[in-house]
Amino acid sequence: MFAVVRIKGRVNVRKDIEKTLNLMRLYKKHCCVILPPKKDVLGMIQKVERYVTWGEINADTLSKLLEKRGRLPGNKRLTEDYVKEKTGKSIKQIAEEIIEKQKFDLIPGVKKFFRLKPPTKGLESIKKPYSLGGALGYRGKSINDLIKRMI
Repeated sequence: MFAVVRIKGRVNVRKDIEKTLNLMRLYKKHCCVILPPKKDVLGMIQKVERYVTWGEINADTLSKLLEKRGRLPGNKRLTEDYVKEKTGKSIKQIAEEIIEKQKFDLIPGVKKFFRLKPPTKGLESIKKPYSLGGALGYRGKSINDLIKRMI
């Protein structure tokens, strides 16, 4: 599964790119979504690569993200009790299952995006790709470190 985090804001964004970001549920800066590694999703990510960073999320980071930043309709927190009631499993087990099955729909009613705070110790340059010491583009496994700093 890919974790995609929006780094840049809304100023001077072309309409087609803004539409793609909205389709991905990346409405504001520091929003994160979990997406399956499909061909059409990769095409969307490539279209908005100057505004986001992404990489492969692991089960540990996903479980922390669900615990701390997971929300239900009405902006209610996602709790361990709710997950046990609906699925019969813990958040950690569900996170491992999401990574294994490549499906985020295993918890009914949970919002499919996460609002994060700006990362502690800040971001690198938001004008350069990650490969050149910036914050944008493909990060691989190091997306987990960024998300943990933003939770």
